Amino acid sequence: MATGVAVSDEVSTSFQKFKLQQEPFKLRYFVYEIKDKKTIVIEKQGAREKTYEDLVEELPENDCRYVLIDLEFESADGRPTSKLVFISWNPDTASIRSKMLYSGSKEVLKSALNGVGIHINATDYSELDFETSILPTVKKFA
Repeated sequence: MATGVAVSDEVSTSFQKFKLQQEPFKLRYFVYEIKDKKTIVIEKQGAREKTYEDLVEELPENDCRYVLIDLEFESADGRPTSKLVFISWNPDTASIRSKMLYSGSKEVLKSALNGVGIHINATDYSELDFETSILPTVKKFA
């Protein structure tokens, strides 16, 4: 579904540097929002020291967001590894208009974040639980 929402140039440029962990994008995560119903922009950045739990705390309870995180974890055979993970935060408590806009615009952002292979949709905080929801999904790709 095309919504006419575009991705800002800053999102694409910062993503390329983030992938390679180049300064000033040696970060843990980005939180993206749709500004003025037209453009996907970076709302927040998480410093490298931040954790997945810090990210979850930054998400609004009643509005949608997109997230890109460099998630570090242990693989099934005990190796430390990391994966880039895209999360679409579309809470049940958000307005219908916001949910429709974010759902319909997700693909344009995913195409700008070329090379991110793990995509997770979350509609409530239980689906963001690291141990029970996120980690099992990510480990399938490790």
